[in-house]
Amino acid sequence: MALAAAICLALADGAVAHDGPPYPIVSDRRAGPYVMSVWTDPDTTDDRSPGGQFWVTFTGDGAGGQSRDVHVTITATPLRGGSEQSVEAAANSTGSYFGALVLDHEGRFRIDVRARGSQGDGDVSAEVDATYDLRPAPFVVVLYAVPFALVGALWVKLLLRRRDRNTRLHDAD
Repeated sequence: MALAAAICLALADGAVAHDGPPYPIVSDRRAGPYVMSVWTDPDTTDDRSPGGQFWVTFTGDGAGGQSRDVHVTITATPLRGGSEQSVEAAANSTGSYFGALVLDHEGRFRIDVRARGSQGDGDVSAEVDATYDLRPAPFVVVLYAVPFALVGALWVKLLLRRRDRNTRLHDAD
């Protein structure tokens, strides 16, 4: 039983690390010398952690093989109250750029992506709805898992009791 509870706690922690899939807010839009796409997972957080995640990719004749000399800045401006947040996106091994911002409340945000590089400058904008992550809290996941763990423990106990009864009947013969 303790093992089942430990497994449930470990799985609940892993569940917090998973987000829903990102979705595109800009697809193959020409901006200056670049053709950019922007994907996002705009989660709102209360703990000031950067839950608003953004991926910027250059496609087609966009940044071509010179995408490493492009500097990408992502800015989120709330459309109702709050302060503007910006981040310099970092290039990753796939050639795309990643940046995470603090989106401190639910609602609409204007997202501005600025690309600056040796080929020139390009800007794209879009709006997103930031929402709280709708997954249950880890405690709730454990709470929901407890009845299944208890049923499993009862089932194992029943199997062991049957095995002991069959062993006694077999020994009596």
